[in-house]
Amino acid sequence: MSNNLRATRRTLLLGAGAMLAAPAFVRSASAQAWSPSRPIRLVVAYPAGGPTDAIARVVAQDIAGPLGQNVVVENVGGASGAIGTRQVARADADGHTITFGNNQTHGNNMFLMKEPGYDAVKDFAPLAGAGAFEHIFVVKNDLPVRTIQELIALAKSKPGELNYGSTGLGSGSHLSTELFMVRTGIKMTHVPYRGAAPLVQDIVGNRVDVANSTMASVFTQIQAGTLRGIAIGSPQRNQRLPNIATLREQGVNGADAESWTGFFAPVATPQPALDRLSREILASLAKPSVVEAITRLGFTITARDPAAFKPYHAQEMQTWAEIIKAANIQPSG
Repeated sequence: MSNNLRATRRTLLLGAGAMLAAPAFVRSASAQAWSPSRPIRLVVAYPAGGPTDAIARVVAQDIAGPLGQNVVVENVGGASGAIGTRQVARADADGHTITFGNNQTHGNNMFLMKEPGYDAVKDFAPLAGAGAFEHIFVVKNDLPVRTIQELIALAKSKPGELNYGSTGLGSGSHLSTELFMVRTGIKMTHVPYRGAAPLVQDIVGNRVDVANSTMASVFTQIQAGTLRGIAIGSPQRNQRLPNIATLREQGVNGADAESWTGFFAPVATPQPALDRLSREILASLAKPSVVEAITRLGFTITARDPAAFKPYHAQEMQTWAEIIKAANIQPSG
């Protein structure tokens, strides 16, 4: 083979190698290409002080440095999380507005509200799945029950007289309690709140009898003795509250539930912005300091990138739709 032929072949091979490597380079470059030009607005569709708000603030503070801009948490509560979520769906899709949603805002509202004002799938691009809250049944201190069976017996002796609080229509605390009542044949009266903080305040103040709250929202109060935990709504006991038995251990099956969470952006947000935001959020959820701060709130981190979160989101929507049907809850205006 002549020197000219060898040179030509070498040039062609190098060119082909560069072409094969190009997609990986482009993907890497696109993730680096976008940076926020002003502070990012992270909407939490609930009042300040609840567990969803607390987790959002931990992540917001952590990703501000890598992004080079402040990430400002804005609480926009009301309408079972629909008001704040609707704002994000209609926001400029430029990467500067995102939301920390959950199974209510990006799931149950689709089945329980006639006009939520947004579509949880079509109007949003997932950035990262964060994990889920465990649920625990708690009662006010002066309610004479210490086990779930004692609660069932009391509720059956006074149909509809006991009340239970939730963080809003369609929330995990609402639907899981409705499911519990279906499974046990009891009836309690629903008292919806606009978030976890005011609900917990009223349980501690003896104005609400029962709640199936997220672990994060009541853990401190259980430890302090200002309310009483009587059952864990998960297959296993919680290591931080080992003396509280599960529903299954106490003879109640088919009523376990947990409330998932995730970060979302408006669907038309450019892909480089989605990639960068997703990468920084996922990196944050893997940091030991962030993991420690969040798990201390009673939250289980299960980070999922968008490719893994999309099918999980779809399956969870189907699961909660089945719970809504089993509890015979009808959509409201």
